[in-house]
Amino acid sequence: MTDHHHEEAVEALLHENRRFAPSADFVATANVGPNVYAEAAADPEAWWAEQARTLEWATPFTSVLEWEPPFARWFSDGTLNASVNCLDRHVAAGRGEKVALHWVGEPEGEAADITYAELLERTCRAANALESLGVEAGDRVVIYMPMIPEAIVAMLACARIGAPHSVIFGGFSAEALADRITDADAQVIITADGGFRRGVASGLKVEVDAALTLCPAVTTSLVVRRTGQEVGWVEGRDLWWHDVVDPAAPTHEPKAFAAEHPLYIMYTSGTTAKPKGIFHTTGGYLTHTSTTHRLVFDIKPETDICWTSADIGWVTGHSYIVYGPLANGVTQVMYEGTPDAGGKDRWWRIIEDYKVTILYTAPTAIRTFMKWGAEFPAGHDLSSLRLLGSVGEPINPEAWMWYRKHIGGGRCPIVDTWWQTETGGIMITPLPGVTATKPGAAMVPFPGISAEIVDNDGDPVPDGHGGLLVITRPWPGMLRGIWGDPERYADTYWSKFDGMYFAGDGAKRDDDGDMWLLGRVDDVMNVSGHRLSTAEVEHALVGHPAVAEAAVVGAHDQITGQAIVAFVTLTASSELHGADDREIIASIRAHVAEAISPIAKPRQVILTPELPKTRSGKIMRRLLRDIAEHRALGDVTTLTDPTVVNMIDGLMAVHAEDD
Repeated sequence: MTDHHHEEAVEALLHENRRFAPSADFVATANVGPNVYAEAAADPEAWWAEQARTLEWATPFTSVLEWEPPFARWFSDGTLNASVNCLDRHVAAGRGEKVALHWVGEPEGEAADITYAELLERTCRAANALESLGVEAGDRVVIYMPMIPEAIVAMLACARIGAPHSVIFGGFSAEALADRITDADAQVIITADGGFRRGVASGLKVEVDAALTLCPAVTTSLVVRRTGQEVGWVEGRDLWWHDVVDPAAPTHEPKAFAAEHPLYIMYTSGTTAKPKGIFHTTGGYLTHTSTTHRLVFDIKPETDICWTSADIGWVTGHSYIVYGPLANGVTQVMYEGTPDAGGKDRWWRIIEDYKVTILYTAPTAIRTFMKWGAEFPAGHDLSSLRLLGSVGEPINPEAWMWYRKHIGGGRCPIVDTWWQTETGGIMITPLPGVTATKPGAAMVPFPGISAEIVDNDGDPVPDGHGGLLVITRPWPGMLRGIWGDPERYADTYWSKFDGMYFAGDGAKRDDDGDMWLLGRVDDVMNVSGHRLSTAEVEHALVGHPAVAEAAVVGAHDQITGQAIVAFVTLTASSELHGADDREIIASIRAHVAEAISPIAKPRQVILTPELPKTRSGKIMRRLLRDIAEHRALGDVTTLTDPTVVNMIDGLMAVHAEDD
């Protein structure tokens, strides 16, 4: 990560970036001051213990951290209930009539406001129903649902009775679903007949039925009627939610569980045959998510309306739709559909209608909005927004600036956050009102987090250099292992450097010491002996005025080892649309050569109207690598539009290679 050309490439990215100091308004009203970093660094365990005590504990903890690398236990002698912390305590404090969820369905006009008291009652009914079905503390329950309130109810009901949930994204195939059910050894699955995507009712129960032919141990399938479509039915196994949950008692006496009791399992979507079941426990995870949510987003529970635009099938939805926000007692928006369902201004209408104050979304979504054009947000009143967030991948400076100008009105700070499924919550981020921001930089570790950038020997790199991102101390929200496979956990995350968690990402410190994330180290291409990050080349590509979005992969080359293949979508307003493809491609390749180095110039630039994306908005680079290498395509069932890869494959076949 520290060779000469890599350094030149990163410097090219950093050269034009600006620094934004905290505004006077945020400094005056921020939840914390600049001393928070020194306080947390002086005694991280004591600082985290202080944050943990903002939760409601049935049995107060006396032990903070037990650390036997790579296994940690936080607050282990304390007991609590995650559902109580997200619901009961707010209702008991007199805030039951406060809206917890403004739910917006994809079909126009379909919406519901659910108060904390109503959400508690629904959760109690679901908890009683699950117990009546024989679910006990420690049993695993799989949840495979669309973005509807029942999904959150199901998660909180599982937490209430101590049954670890495993939410599986509704876009996964039956085979992938079966793999995860089997690995978790779950006997109960909660699903729906289907959901709405782009105005069409898609099937979920049909995938469950196919998966359960491979999972005979599953005894119960609890089904929410969402779309009204016809579904298959197995008597004795399949039960309608409204027949079982709705008649259940509206109150439920929760039990307290040990802080280290497993809360949930989340399977990472890697390319290996066996999925990795990342599991998180209750006390440390809830401490981490509630604290980061409160401080990173400068939460004002009385007035903020938060919108995290993720699916609950991913960790962002777990941490910053369910557990963090509800533990903090805020009101939030939950939207079922795609960004352009009902028009390309759908998001901006939602923000205007509900007076959203905090928006947390992915760079992919931002770049999509850039491609559509600024006229869509400009047509709506977004003045309620006071803070913007970015999550999921490094954000390129151009998208950062567009986000700030066209969505934030030039006044909203942007918190560009880095974290992972494994970390449980945000790890590197600016703090609004405390730290400055730079377009494209994640900036500094969150208070109480010890992150470092090291070389291949594990030694810290100086400012102005790049390397590998590691976490050098345990943190409360950290994964406690891979479900059923502690050896794989140790080998995957803790074997590269002694006593350090290796995140798998490359990063750089700029001359100010601030951190820039450069993407996965396995997304580093070796071109004629020169290591180039795909993220760096993508940054350069989207800096071209004609490019709206880009994805880069390395393809085998007999001469150079690897060659760069770029898949590019053009902006709607591009002045080059009148030119032929070769002229546009030549301009793009020359731009990359100038921005980074001639060695970074793509061998091929494929112009495509769309890129293959999962429903969570991430570009599926694995499939693009398959296309570039002329391999058979892998599983495409998680894509928003599976036909996109066939279109790109066809373009690749007819596209002449550029010299």
